[in-house]
Amino acid sequence: MIAITDEMRRTFAEQGCLVVPGVLNEVELARARAEVAELLDAEPAPAGHVGPDFRWPRFGPEGHPLLDLYRRAGVADLAAQLLRPELAVQEPDFAQLATTVPPYPWRPGGPHVDGLTPGEPSGRPGTFSLLAGIWLTDHQAPDRGNLWVWPGTHLRFGAYLAERGADALGRVEELGPGPYPRIELGEPVQVTGPAGSVLLAHYLLAHNIGNHDGASGEPRRETVYYRLHATGHRRRWREAVTDPLLEFRAGSETAASALHAVN
Repeated sequence: MIAITDEMRRTFAEQGCLVVPGVLNEVELARARAEVAELLDAEPAPAGHVGPDFRWPRFGPEGHPLLDLYRRAGVADLAAQLLRPELAVQEPDFAQLATTVPPYPWRPGGPHVDGLTPGEPSGRPGTFSLLAGIWLTDHQAPDRGNLWVWPGTHLRFGAYLAERGADALGRVEELGPGPYPRIELGEPVQVTGPAGSVLLAHYLLAHNIGNHDGASGEPRRETVYYRLHATGHRRRWREAVTDPLLEFRAGSETAASALHAVN
């Protein structure tokens, strides 16, 4: 079992994301990529497609290969090590299979936050605790379909919502473009690391898909994302988005110092 250290927790608290390398070995990677290839072959993109391509498989009672991958990779254990000890991770009921086919020179002009357009059928914004991404292809070099993030924005977004109230998250007309609030973003960073890594990112962290500058015929970028809820998140989502470290071991008491560190 891979251990999340206190230093890694501090990085997550300040930056809003963390890359954990070495979660899948070569054998596990090969198996996962074969499963993803089978899923994509069953629902292929249009001929000649380049750029992002997403699938959103839901997990039924019969199970699903991407739910099996989540379990084999131990994603719940990694995420739980960031959460407060009394909290667990609810098993996801769907995944996002995200690929980027080169060449795709587009650069993101700004970020977004997930789960707003649309929200949940109940009318609640589709908030969650953590975004977890399993990297099935190499992300060590930039401009190869890497995720772009704006470090520290989870804290500034939380401060924005604390001032205006959590329900401001659902007033999409006040956000934008993106949707994301008009806060200080800072400079974006392309997240890098080897295949087999797991990315853990705070729900409020500003992010967007990125460019893939590879030539035509180069390998596509492949990531499997899961939206993870800490137990009880849906009951306390307002508290979680206005106190962005509430659910995490770093503790809400460190939010002020972490926000100072990134400003």
